[in-house]
Amino acid sequence: MEQEKKDFKKTIIISLLTILGFVITVYLAHVYYQANFNAYALPSMCVISDFMDCDQVARTIDSQFLGVPLAYWGMFLYSFIIMLLGVDKLKKIPFLKFLEVFKNKFHYIASLGIISFTISIILLCVSLFSIKKLCVMCAITYVINLLIALVAVSGIEGKFITAIKQSFIDFIEALKPIPYRIAFILVLFVAGAFLSWTYTSAKFSPALKTKHSFGEFINATTNKYAIKGNILGSADKDAIVINVYSDYMCPMCNVFNMMIHKLAQEFTNIRIEHHSLPLDMSCNKYLQQEFHQGSCIAARYAEAAHKQGKFWEVNSLLFDKKPFGEDEIIETLSTSGFDLDMEQLKKDAHSKEIENIILRDIDFAAANNQLGTPTIQLGKEFNMGIPNGGYPGLKKWVIERGGKPKGNHLF
Repeated sequence: MEQEKKDFKKTIIISLLTILGFVITVYLAHVYYQANFNAYALPSMCVISDFMDCDQVARTIDSQFLGVPLAYWGMFLYSFIIMLLGVDKLKKIPFLKFLEVFKNKFHYIASLGIISFTISIILLCVSLFSIKKLCVMCAITYVINLLIALVAVSGIEGKFITAIKQSFIDFIEALKPIPYRIAFILVLFVAGAFLSWTYTSAKFSPALKTKHSFGEFINATTNKYAIKGNILGSADKDAIVINVYSDYMCPMCNVFNMMIHKLAQEFTNIRIEHHSLPLDMSCNKYLQQEFHQGSCIAARYAEAAHKQGKFWEVNSLLFDKKPFGEDEIIETLSTSGFDLDMEQLKKDAHSKEIENIILRDIDFAAANNQLGTPTIQLGKEFNMGIPNGGYPGLKKWVIERGGKPKGNHLF
């Protein structure tokens, strides 16, 4: 009788904690949806400061696992715990007789609680040290997971070691009957197929879809496809010329620079020509406000390197190292190992000839209503930004306009 009272008390406390956790994860699922799929959504109530910002955390790739938002995983966890709390009554229902395999519910709940808390600590570290933002509501669920584990394990001799060991033993016992073993394999198959779909389609995670689209480029620190010289792609006079308008302080231009280098290696009949479009008011008269201060001087040195036959290696280096201001640019190029004539380079960078090249590119882009970067042009057609689908989308865009990929580089 005394044990029944203790178990009833544990059940009530765990139930309250689990319901609270479920409600919070439902709210977090709403925050996730608004942050990722509603362009007109207002900030949620848990956007407290620049650091405590649930919305920004929800937009990162770390807010999902295998394509499923973490909030949904949390909802599943709390739903399963609620089921375990009522398993003694549920297994008496004829079509739920299979639940008889759950013999030690508090052991399972304690195990789930401590495992989920351990995962929570990992997520907290990712949030603090990688994203550098904190989701307050997420942090509350971490505490709830720990409390559930502590309440469930109370009264169990050996605490968590016993709980986890007993859970494993019961799991093995549950798989001994062949029908249950077959059912478990089918459940695994369906779950695996579903998670494979959610991950590959990225239906529920725009951040994951971006990762799929930009793949190797999004987190790369150097351009492994960088080439030397002034010609990127085919030197044939009949090659399709793709003009790229770029800004050395533009983050997406950095990604795009790596893409076009790879693109040039995978096609037989294209040549890519670079044009400077710095969104810097010190040389771009069409701007109403400053966007990328320092990009004009970077463009000058890149164009000056062209005169020494070293445009593309300097171009990639400026994107990779991101030097800001002339002093940093000179220091970066001086130690690059590119064998540049630095005195001539500085002289050319400040010449009227280089200034006119940059201004001419800016004027041409503005005349064609292109004041964003990166922009690509083929003939009279312009496309601002990276085509939908990331690198595969870019390849498709080029193929549709006559680009011929090499043998095994169709997609």
